[in-house]
Amino acid sequence: MPRDKSPRQKVRVKTGKGRSVSSKLWLERQLNDPYVARAKREGYRSRAAYKLAEIDDKYHLLKKSARVVDLGAAPGGWSQVAAKRVGAEGKVVGIDLLEMDPVPSVEFAVLDFLDPSAPDKLKAMLGGEADIVLSDMAANATGHRKTDHLKIIALVEAAAEFAREVLKPGGAFLAKVIQGGTEGTLLAQLKRDYATVRHVKPAASRSDSAELYLLATGFRGA
Repeated sequence: MPRDKSPRQKVRVKTGKGRSVSSKLWLERQLNDPYVARAKREGYRSRAAYKLAEIDDKYHLLKKSARVVDLGAAPGGWSQVAAKRVGAEGKVVGIDLLEMDPVPSVEFAVLDFLDPSAPDKLKAMLGGEADIVLSDMAANATGHRKTDHLKIIALVEAAAEFAREVLKPGGAFLAKVIQGGTEGTLLAQLKRDYATVRHVKPAASRSDSAELYLLATGFRGA
């Protein structure tokens, strides 16, 4: 997916009454982010849609007729991309603890993927085993980098265990992580279960962000 290279004047935000410096910087970054502007213009619900699109452009995960699970789907940017790429022959099921406005061609349920019944419910909604499990989930941040890293790794480990329950052999798992150097157990788990495991960082992921994506392909079967 090509980048938007059109020039734009940088927007600066004043620190007004009731607005902290951190909120000023966040708002300024949003207003000057070309991917945020593109998402609004092209009808995507979040700039994160371009992260999945760029990863798929390179690794061709979202094939026509594929069955896809989107964990933590709200607000729906990844589900939008997945539904468009797998086509009418495919199936996309999104789940989240939060409600999500309907996305065309996406079936959605408010469901905790940690619930023991979740894998069977997902397979019933999909009509069989999944080809791909996606996770752009992030744990609630504490502001302490090491703690936040450990929390998201625990979340991804749980998502990977869920993927083992719903993926068919040859399937793929894509999940967001944060750089931090304590991924040994997670990587060992994925290398046991998949033929290939790699880190990817799409261009739409901000260069100053510590986020990466783990992509595991060639599921060996539970």
